[in-house]
Amino acid sequence: MSKMSELSLAVTELKRCGEALISISESLAGWFSGDENDRIADQSKAEAPGPEEKPLTLEAVRAVLAEKSRAGHTAEVRALLEKHGAAKLSEINPAEYPALLAEAEVLGNG
Repeated sequence: MSKMSELSLAVTELKRCGEALISISESLAGWFSGDENDRIADQSKAEAPGPEEKPLTLEAVRAVLAEKSRAGHTAEVRALLEKHGAAKLSEINPAEYPALLAEAEVLGNG
């Protein structure tokens, strides 16, 4: 993985951690300044968290693209990589993985 890709992943993770800290601090501030009804509502939200969205990894995207390539869509996979500005997957910005994966998943379905 290139240094820029590693840096991009680190920045994304740092943002996620910062957002989590902000959420926690807002909840704590509400608990200490709000009334009892606010605390009960906040507590019920905290007990039932939604599914955590994990960032896509290079390996996950590579697996999907490899499967599409084995299914006879090698040219289309290469075209998708070029569309995202790279000759190979490792050169693509990890922030573009969700869009790339969405485009790759429809290959052969239409």
